[in-house]
Amino acid sequence: MTHINFMALHTNLNNIPLFSSFKSPNFNTRFKTSIASPLSVRSASPQNENETQVPEPEVPKKLSEQSSWEAKDSEGNDYLYRLGKESDNMNIAVGARAGVIDDLFTGQFLGRDSDIVFDYRQTVTRSFEYLQGDYYIAPAFMDKVVCHIVKNYIAHLLNAKVPLILGIWGGKGQGKSFQTELIFQAMGVEPVIMSAGELESERAGEPGRLIRDRYRTASQVVTNKGKMSCLMINDIDAGLGRFGNTQMTVNNQIVQGTLMNLSDNPTRVSIGQDWRATDVTHRIPIIFTGNDFSTLYAPLIRDGRMEKFLWQPNQEDIINIVNRMYEKDGISRAEVEHIVNTFPNQALDFYGALRSRTYDRSILKWVEDTGGFETLGNRLLGRKKDENLSTFIPPQQTIETLLESGYSLIEEQKLVMETKLSKEYMKNMDDS
Repeated sequence: MTHINFMALHTNLNNIPLFSSFKSPNFNTRFKTSIASPLSVRSASPQNENETQVPEPEVPKKLSEQSSWEAKDSEGNDYLYRLGKESDNMNIAVGARAGVIDDLFTGQFLGRDSDIVFDYRQTVTRSFEYLQGDYYIAPAFMDKVVCHIVKNYIAHLLNAKVPLILGIWGGKGQGKSFQTELIFQAMGVEPVIMSAGELESERAGEPGRLIRDRYRTASQVVTNKGKMSCLMINDIDAGLGRFGNTQMTVNNQIVQGTLMNLSDNPTRVSIGQDWRATDVTHRIPIIFTGNDFSTLYAPLIRDGRMEKFLWQPNQEDIINIVNRMYEKDGISRAEVEHIVNTFPNQALDFYGALRSRTYDRSILKWVEDTGGFETLGNRLLGRKKDENLSTFIPPQQTIETLLESGYSLIEEQKLVMETKLSKEYMKNMDDS
C-alpha cells in the first residue's frame, strides 16, 4: 500500500511560484482546514493519556462571503436591524431593488423594482390638468403666496427668521383655495394637499403621523422630481378650531404639537423611526386656508411660526375675476360690472353659481332628447363604447338670464335664513 506524505506535498506546493505568490488568508485557512486537520485527526493518540484535547470553538457559518446581511455596526449590533429601526418601513425606505439588496431577495416575479409604494407616494401630489382656461389671479394674493414659497426655499441664504406656515383666511367662497391652486399651476409647484377631514381618526396619533408623512412626501418630490412642492391644508379651522363647547381630542393636541414642531424643526421630521444623522428633509413651506383663525391654538398661529394673510377681494378684484370667468360666453366687462353692482356683498362663488344655474333648462331639454329620465341610467352608464349620446347644446349666456338666476339664488338665501324649521320642530330652542 502506497503512503503519501501530505506534509511534504504541502511544503512543495508553497515552493511553486503560482501558490507562493498567493497571500490570501482565506486560501491558507481553507488549505490548512482541508489538509492539515485530517492529518491531526489520524495521528496517534496523545502521549499523555491524562491530557485532554480542548475542542476548537465553532465558527458560525456565514450565509455568503460577500453578503452584507450579517454586517455589524460600530457598536457590534446587526447593521440591517438598526437600519430597520431607523426607517419607517423597510419596503419603502430601502425597497426590494436590484443593486440595493442581494438579488437573491429581490426576486423576479415582481420585477427588478418592487417598491410599489413609491408610485403611490407620487400620486398623493396634486396635478392641475382640470384647470383649463385663462383665469385671473389677484396681484396681492399672488405676491403673498409666491413670496412665502420663495422665502422658505432660500431661507438658508437669509439672515432672518422665516415662518414656515402661511395662513390665508377670510370669508367663505372668496376663492382662497382656488387662487392658491392657480398660483401653484403658474409656478410649476407640485403640492401635497390635505383637508380638515384628515385631522381626526379613530386611532390616537394617526393624523399627526399622516401630516409628517405628507410633509416628507413633499420633500421627496423635491428630491426625486426636481420640482418645488409644499404642504397645503384646506379649512384647517374646521378640523382644529374650538367652537362653543366642542370637545378637544388627543388627536387635536397631537396635530397642533406636530405643526408647531414642524415650524421649529422643518428639516428633522420623524414618522416613528429612530433618528439618523443623514435623515434630513428639505424645508417645505406649509399653507393653511380657513375662515376664522381665532379659533385655533394661539401658540400655533403666533408670529414666527405662521404668517397671516386676510384675503378680502376688493371691487376691482371681483370684477376682474368674474370678467375672466364670463369672457368666453361673450359677456362684456360693462355687463359684468352691472351684474356685480346688482348683487353686492356676495362671495365670488355666487357669480360662478349664476352661470351654473343657467344650464338647468338646457340640461332638462337634453334629458328629454336622450329618451327621458326613465331610461337615463341605462343611456348614461349602460351604453356601448361606440354608442354616442345626443349632443348637448350649452345655453346662450345673456345678461338677462344671469340676472334671473341671481335673483333666484338671492331668494333661496333669504328662505334659508328666515324659514327656520328647527324652531318649529324644537319649541324649547333658544332664539339666536
